[in-house]
Amino acid sequence: MDLKEWAKFQESLLKSQLKIIREFLKDEAEPEPPPIRKQRSQIRTAYDILTDAKEPLHLTEIIKRAKRDFNMVMEPGSLVSALTKKVNSGSMFRRVAPSTFTILEVPKKAP
Repeated sequence: MDLKEWAKFQESLLKSQLKIIREFLKDEAEPEPPPIRKQRSQIRTAYDILTDAKEPLHLTEIIKRAKRDFNMVMEPGSLVSALTKKVNSGSMFRRVAPSTFTILEVPKKAP
């Protein structure tokens, strides 16, 4: 193999290597973040349901209305845990009977 053939062979190898490196770097580029999808939280959904109901509701009724009104499936254990945390912290909800919740009344502003 003469020098010219060797140089062409090396050029071919380097082009192939460069192509592979560019592909590798392209794959490593930071992917675009997925579009942000607003999803209702269980707490927000329960709060809206209890606000609309204007009366205390049992956990099963909250879950039933979440499915009906918001097409949202809630796990009872997860929901009761979230609601209990809010009850224990004294914010948003109050337990009035076993597995029965209502929202805390919003204090009225003085005129």
